[in-house]
Amino acid sequence: MNRPWAVFTDHIALTVRLTPNGGRDAIDGVETDGDGKPHLKVKVTAVPEKGKANKALVALMAKSLSVPKSLVSLASGETSRKKILRIDGDPEDLIRKLKDLIEC
Repeated sequence: MNRPWAVFTDHIALTVRLTPNGGRDAIDGVETDGDGKPHLKVKVTAVPEKGKANKALVALMAKSLSVPKSLVSLASGETSRKKILRIDGDPEDLIRKLKDLIEC
């Protein structure tokens, strides 16, 4: 299976498809777009106004990966459902945690 992340020396870039106002805060696994590119499906209860859904996404990913919120940032897609998160830290450790989340 393709993975929705790219690995760099000090961080990973994670492609996410965010569903705001999704009824619950949850990570719903990996899905592939029509163009064949994978992304992590994430739902948050926050509404998509004034950055609330983006903040909820950052908080959910930080909590799920057991990293401080300060290490998770939005690299692109501020107003789009498709986003790229930059998650700073040891890439091997982050990927292991992501795999554990996806396989649950």
